[in-house]
Amino acid sequence: MSTSSVEKVKVAIRVRPFNRRELELKNPSVVEIQDNCTILRHPNPGDGDPKKSAKTFSFDHCFDSMNEGSGHGQVEVYEALGGDILENAFKGYNTSIFAYGQTGSGKSYSMMGTQDDPGLIPRLCVNLFKRIEATNDQTNETKAEVSYMEIYNEKVHDLLDPLSGKRGGLKVREHSVLGPYVDGLSQLVVSSFQDIQTLMEEGNKSRTVAATNMNNESSRSHAVFTIILTSRMTDKASGVSGERVARLSLVDLAGSERAVKTGAVGQRLKEGSNINKSLTTLGLVISKLADKGSSSGKDKFIPYRDSALTWLLKDSLGGNARTIMIATLSPAADNYQETLSTLRYADRAKRIVNHAVVNEDPNAKIIRELRSEIEALKEMLIHAADPRLLKEKLGENEKIMKEVSLTWQEKVCKTEQIQEDRRHAMEKMGISIQSSGIKVEKDRFFLVNLNADPSLNELLVYYLTQDTTLIGREDATTEQNIKLSGLGIQAEHSIIFIENNQLYLQPLTGAKTCVNGREIQNRVRLYDGDRILWGFNHFFRVNCPKSAETEESQDVEGEVQGTKENSPSVDWRMAQEEVLMMESYSEREIKQRMEERFNTEKQNALEDQKRDYEKQLETLRQALAVHQENDFDLGYPMHSSSYLEEDETEINQREDWTQGLSKLKEDIVLANVLIREANLLAEELGKSTRFSSTLRIPPHNLTPNRYSSAFLAEPAILVKQGETGQQATWSLDKMDSKIIQMRDMFKMKGARKLSQEEQEGQPNEEFVEDPFYEMTQNHELIGVANLYLDALFYSVNFTYWIPLVSPQGEVSGRLKIELQK
Repeated sequence: MSTSSVEKVKVAIRVRPFNRRELELKNPSVVEIQDNCTILRHPNPGDGDPKKSAKTFSFDHCFDSMNEGSGHGQVEVYEALGGDILENAFKGYNTSIFAYGQTGSGKSYSMMGTQDDPGLIPRLCVNLFKRIEATNDQTNETKAEVSYMEIYNEKVHDLLDPLSGKRGGLKVREHSVLGPYVDGLSQLVVSSFQDIQTLMEEGNKSRTVAATNMNNESSRSHAVFTIILTSRMTDKASGVSGERVARLSLVDLAGSERAVKTGAVGQRLKEGSNINKSLTTLGLVISKLADKGSSSGKDKFIPYRDSALTWLLKDSLGGNARTIMIATLSPAADNYQETLSTLRYADRAKRIVNHAVVNEDPNAKIIRELRSEIEALKEMLIHAADPRLLKEKLGENEKIMKEVSLTWQEKVCKTEQIQEDRRHAMEKMGISIQSSGIKVEKDRFFLVNLNADPSLNELLVYYLTQDTTLIGREDATTEQNIKLSGLGIQAEHSIIFIENNQLYLQPLTGAKTCVNGREIQNRVRLYDGDRILWGFNHFFRVNCPKSAETEESQDVEGEVQGTKENSPSVDWRMAQEEVLMMESYSEREIKQRMEERFNTEKQNALEDQKRDYEKQLETLRQALAVHQENDFDLGYPMHSSSYLEEDETEINQREDWTQGLSKLKEDIVLANVLIREANLLAEELGKSTRFSSTLRIPPHNLTPNRYSSAFLAEPAILVKQGETGQQATWSLDKMDSKIIQMRDMFKMKGARKLSQEEQEGQPNEEFVEDPFYEMTQNHELIGVANLYLDALFYSVNFTYWIPLVSPQGEVSGRLKIELQK
């Protein structure tokens, strides 16, 4: 007999501490935690605008981790959430944990933690196996299996079996008995937390390799780790046995700022991009379920099937599961919009009602129903006019039947085979299957990967065990020791030598290779901490044994001297920035130009301020003279904030300028990374479009109503189609969307071997529009003219010329205006 329960999704909020960048910029905090309430204050609330008033949200749990010793660490988070999850799983309920928040808000830390301070998932798994060990006896036996998949651009990839679904990902199907499932997703047997930890590490390595090869951003993908608990209970007296199967889904969602970029949650996605589809559909599903839960009697359609993520997690949202959502927040003022979006998302999620059921004897029921369905299909197949569809359906059912009927011993053998295949595939690519990061052998030469995602950074270790290490593609005529693929990687790319306990790198002809940001053509000496870039996006850091470091280094002609800094200071962003700075000095010139303009504006402001001070000083002298004559107090001290107001304003303006300059630098780096990739893709695909960067002033900053201390400029992308073609300007968001389509076109070319006609520049038939060209008429902004209407107070006709200020900050023309009342 099944037991069911109805309960709402539990929502927990966790605020992370300030990161180093936010502390350097002196960002104020806009988030405050009071018991189970989260208060969000606007960074500039002073103008009385009701939209800028403080907003209060209440949740099941609120964890304030901004300060150490606040009592809301990893242990407290687990004690508040983990116990219930474990209890429900052992009762036979499906359970789910969602981690939601913008990139860098602490999702991975809350879920996984560090080696010294483990997060929710490791603590959960450790206690899960402790409980299995404590409860297993002759009457009760619990076993565990796991699966690990990634959803990127609406495609599902098995992270535990890299050989399955290698091309194009796995198919998501729906069965009348099983519901939505991933066809071919491996389920591996585990017997301890160490097994799970190993599988997650190896799964993340597979994820890192795939992301680097295709330049996919991990912040755009969703990772789903599922633990399947099967409990077999036997009644000693009667000998009758039964099973309960519970699924524990641990979901790390893509960065929530990706949903913000698509517009309000639930709005239709822009054409040609599936990259944000899962997050947008998830928002729509949550909104529909929240409305359904708060208004009884309304049976609204829930669009689960609109994305792979929501389809697969149908039970977790409004279905047969008990669900917890952890929403992570940044306390910094410059993340105000993303934080507000996350809080609104979580506020809707807490209104979702789930109907959880204890899953008793599911396998017996599934096998019985599958058998009857297979028999019915065979009978229909005999009399069918078009048997193809029925044969496919019959094949699906027989495959499911075979998987469900596997004995435990057969599952163990299958797990061992998949693990062996996965490790063999990693070794074939040159990746060490040992632990990565700090636990590597320090007395050997090796390379570690650099990745924009901290959870994937330094995850892959490539030991340089031979005197000569070959780097290239898998399809090279000579077997390569380190196999890479993707944009800019040649079949035979580079060679690394170890000679007299020293490391040397030799790029082959035409192979794009950079050391410490500088492109090299000849053999160079490598030092500990050097950064290597192969192709477009394969970044590595060199690690040399201490014995090689202490030897006296000899200068070699043409070599690139490395840094002797410790590895923690070397990250992906630093490696990207030094490549960009070596390739082009445009960023330096831009910064210099802006600093010159700032100094000019500052000098003018100081002169205005000096005049104001002189006026105030004169007023003060007069007031002081009156005071001496009439012997009465001024009413406020000379050191009052009234006299220091201008100083505080100047300090605030400087802080705003520093923050704006830092943000602009980050945007310029991002713009140049996208431009480099777009130009390489255009070259590979035979397109004549070329991209370059520029600075522009957005239209809203060309008006007198702009926030006085707001930073004026932003980077933009200049798009030139051919030598004499039209020129357009794209925003960073538009370029970000277009680059996804360009990558898809490049992948399709490699996978399908496009015909000669397609390679000569014709758009692929699967693309509604070519991402390298503007198919519709493009309108360019000439400039902004500010029309002041004060003249309408007077009954006089005015005729005058208004300057048109271009996005480059120059007067591009004049507009004649006739104004009369």
